[in-house]
Amino acid sequence: MAAAAAAAATYWLAEHPAIVGFRWSPTHLWFSTWAFLLGFLASYVAICLALDAFLGAALRRRKPLPLGPVPAAHALLMAAVSAAIFAGTLLSAVAEIRDTRWSWRGRSRTTPFRWLLCFPPGTRSSGRVFFWSYAYYLSRYLHAARGVFAVLQRRRGASARVFAHAASVAMAFLWLEFSQSFQVLAILASTLAHAVAFGFRFWVGAGLPAARGARGAPVALACQLALLGCNLACHVGVVWMHFGAVGGGCSGIGAWVFNTLLNAALLWVFLHCYGKRGVCDDDGGATAARARHDGNKEL
Repeated sequence: MAAAAAAAATYWLAEHPAIVGFRWSPTHLWFSTWAFLLGFLASYVAICLALDAFLGAALRRRKPLPLGPVPAAHALLMAAVSAAIFAGTLLSAVAEIRDTRWSWRGRSRTTPFRWLLCFPPGTRSSGRVFFWSYAYYLSRYLHAARGVFAVLQRRRGASARVFAHAASVAMAFLWLEFSQSFQVLAILASTLAHAVAFGFRFWVGAGLPAARGARGAPVALACQLALLGCNLACHVGVVWMHFGAVGGGCSGIGAWVFNTLLNAALLWVFLHCYGKRGVCDDDGGATAARARHDGNKEL
C-alpha cells in the first residue's frame, strides 16, 4: 500500500507527461509575458498604496477591518500549495539528477550539488524542475494577497509588505525567464518555510486546540530567519561556483545580480518589519499585543 502510494505520488508529481514535457513559453502559458508582469506589479502596488492612504484618511484610529475567516482560509490554501510545490520540486530534482547524471561523467566536473547551485550555461527553462518553478511563480500571485490583508488590517509596515510581495513575484518570473541558477534550492527552502509558517497561521487563526497557548510563538520569524540564512548561503555558493569552481560560469548570472538586489531590498523590509517587536508579525502575537495596547488606551 505504501509503495503504491509512493509510486503514484512520484508519477503525478515528477513523471507525468505534462511535467516532463514542460517548456516556459511567453505565448502558451498564463502570466508569462513581461507586459503582464509589469502591468500587475504597477497595478498591485498602486491599488494597495491608494487603499492604505484612503483607510488612513477615513479611519482616524488604526483599527483593523474585520476579515473573518478569510486570512485563515488563505493560510490553509498557501500551506497546502507550498507543501505540494515542495514535494514536486524535491521529487523532480531527484529525477532530473538521475536522468542526466550520465552526461556529467567525463565531460565536466558537475555533481548533483553543483547542479543544484549552478545550472550549466545555455540551460533552458524546460523539464520537471521548471514546471514546479512555474507553479511557484503562480503561487506568488496567491501569496501577494497577504499584502492586501496587511493593508485592510491596518498593520504597521503594510507598505513595506506590499513592495516585498511585488519583489517576490518579479524574482520568480526572472528565475524562469533567464533559467537562473540555484532556484531549485531557493524554491525548496521557501516552500518548506511557507508550509510551516502558513500551517501555523491557519492553526492560530482557526482557533484549533492549544492554539491560544502557542499564539505568541515566533514561528513566522523563525522561518524568515532560516529562509534568509539559506538564501545567503546559496548566493555565496553561486558566486564561488561562477567565478572559480565551475568552468564557463553559471546560467542566468545577469538575472542573479538583479535578484541579489531584490533580496537586499527584502532584507531591508525584514529588518524594517522586525526592528520593533511585532510590527510585521503574522503569528498572532503582534495582533494580540496590539489589541491589549488599544484596550489599555481605552481604559
